[in-house]
Amino acid sequence: MNERQLFQQYLAPTSPAPLMLEMVKGNGCWVWDREGKKYLDLISGISVNHLGHVHPEVVAAIRQQAGEYLHLMVYGELIQSPQVRYAEKLVSLLPSSLDSVYFTNSGAEATEGAMKLAKRATGRSEFIAFQNAYHGSTQGALSLLGEEAMRTAFRPLLPDIRHLRYGVADDLSFISTHTAAVFFEPVQAESGVVVPETSYVQALRKRCDETGSLLVFDECQTGFGKTGKLFALELSGVVPDILLLAKALGGGMPLGAFVAGKALMQTLSHHPVLGHLTTFGGHPVSCAAGLAALEVLQREGYVQQVVGKAQLFRAALQGFPLLQAGLLMSWNLETPEKNQALLRRCLELGVLSDWFLFAPERLRIAPPLLISEEEIKFACSVLQEAAASLS
Repeated sequence: MNERQLFQQYLAPTSPAPLMLEMVKGNGCWVWDREGKKYLDLISGISVNHLGHVHPEVVAAIRQQAGEYLHLMVYGELIQSPQVRYAEKLVSLLPSSLDSVYFTNSGAEATEGAMKLAKRATGRSEFIAFQNAYHGSTQGALSLLGEEAMRTAFRPLLPDIRHLRYGVADDLSFISTHTAAVFFEPVQAESGVVVPETSYVQALRKRCDETGSLLVFDECQTGFGKTGKLFALELSGVVPDILLLAKALGGGMPLGAFVAGKALMQTLSHHPVLGHLTTFGGHPVSCAAGLAALEVLQREGYVQQVVGKAQLFRAALQGFPLLQAGLLMSWNLETPEKNQALLRRCLELGVLSDWFLFAPERLRIAPPLLISEEEIKFACSVLQEAAASLS
């Protein structure tokens, strides 16, 4: 059997119609398939590859750490330099109240850990999330997910979950002294890049303070520069009690984290001891890769370039209905069917893009931060040609 047949035979399916492109190579903002055709990557592995593919400094860090040691022990028991150095670096770039890092394997696991931390610290059981929110697909994270069609087949889920309308200030009154934590995306990605008013985020912080509820920011998609700020919390100036990170955190390797204040995080270490455990969380190779990627991101000034590059997209796509938070963008094609047709045409023309989980009529534009002006021009010309072919 060929690779396509083996893929269908042995890998568990996630949808009835996967893309099934057999990719064999990636470099910078480009990927190549088995036939040698190359595609400009406009989705960055869903906000993972902020430095593109196989960045040489990230690869060098992976090779070096792999030659020293791989897995040694469950997270938190042994001092492992890649974890320590990466946690120190992250804390140095975050607000001072976020000074303790718990590394996990993924964003969903970061969500689960944050839920446990909130319950342990507050003694409460209620959680609040938002309609069209995405926080992962494990059972707790799925309970927070804000779209019933994706939840209903897996019920019963966790009780005491309430979903509010995103950006609607009147709904904040539902946050009460029974609420352990509010899970919030500072830019709601999977509903098609929705940016809330700063006043709303500030009101959310105030309401959590009034009720003693913990405020959790999920920055798994927005972290590490995508919005033009290193972290999207800088857009509003609001500091959460817990911060969720993943995707670009690992520089292309699997890694997640939840970050909180030291005193808050300490509650997971006793009554019971080992209140939260992970075998592979903070894998030394993933931490080494993530640290190397973050150092490149800072040194090369890619975050500072995001606003200018985003403006190039907007100028080239004038007349197209774009929603934009830096280099996280969505283009409204009005119907899912029209969007899928445009995505197929883009593939034919050498551009890889995608749709949004709760906005299937919107095309995702979220390239690596190092995308060049020439690559932006190529991407926009393909998008324009694909759109013209549908009219």
